[in-house]
Amino acid sequence: DLYGAALGPDGLPLDENVQGEVQQKLDVVCNTIMLRAFCGCSSSIAAVASEEEDLPRTCCDVMNDSAFAVGDYVAVFDPIDGSKNIDSSLPVGTVFGIYKAAPGTSANADSFLQKGDDGLVAAGYCLYSATTVLVVTLGSGVDGFTLDPDKGVFLHTHEDIRIPKTGPIYSFNEANFHHFSHPVRQYLGSLKEGSSAVGARSSARYVGALVADVHNVLINGGIYGYPATGNNPDGKLRLLYECCPMAMIIEEAGGAASTGTGRILDVMPTEIHQRVPTFVGSIENVFELDQFHQYYDDDESL
Repeated sequence: DLYGAALGPDGLPLDENVQGEVQQKLDVVCNTIMLRAFCGCSSSIAAVASEEEDLPRTCCDVMNDSAFAVGDYVAVFDPIDGSKNIDSSLPVGTVFGIYKAAPGTSANADSFLQKGDDGLVAAGYCLYSATTVLVVTLGSGVDGFTLDPDKGVFLHTHEDIRIPKTGPIYSFNEANFHHFSHPVRQYLGSLKEGSSAVGARSSARYVGALVADVHNVLINGGIYGYPATGNNPDGKLRLLYECCPMAMIIEEAGGAASTGTGRILDVMPTEIHQRVPTFVGSIENVFELDQFHQYYDDDESL
């Protein structure tokens, strides 16, 4: 039984993770799988950082073998994004990124704290839905692969994915609408009124899993947003292992990824679980959102 909250040896739910979230059984199982997969796949990965763990871990610690202490890269990941959807059988996903250690240095804990534009060399996500889809970029375009469950292999079904320059979809958790900043509320209002400069008739779509919502925007065009709120002034999405990998994918597909005031990939992280406001999608949609941030005052909010 992989449904429900993860339980300890005493039969009680485990403590909340570093994000303040109750861990689900699949969170724990998938975290273990991802740790071992990245550390055990080759001698390239020296350390890993997970949404489910307080601190990064060296691969020799994960594998309990000093032979895994070498490598020029570090991996970051969210093993199960949208785990609250599990019990409802709604889509969930996995997000990951791989950073290369700075030139002249060996991979260590400091290797995680670099701009996405400087160190991120690969990013991807896996969407578990009606089909299982793996989307990957190595820095030269974006490709998608669909799992053939009968053969147990991924087929190259989406070659050189390009996000439309504009799109009709906006994907925000509008339950938080009145807690968004003034620029974001004004922008969403323009979408609903049909006065958006993008010129596309807008449709609201929100699954509640980053991977599912961004994949929808990547294929059909539009914008995904998780803005700051009064309770979460930095947003809720984590820079290193959610925002930067998604930003790299979207930009490589011809889209844009912004905090509302600048590129996500230009943000210098100061700690592993740092959060930032996040807007990704079609380039013209995101550009218009950025213009609203420049025009309207953030102080008229919250």
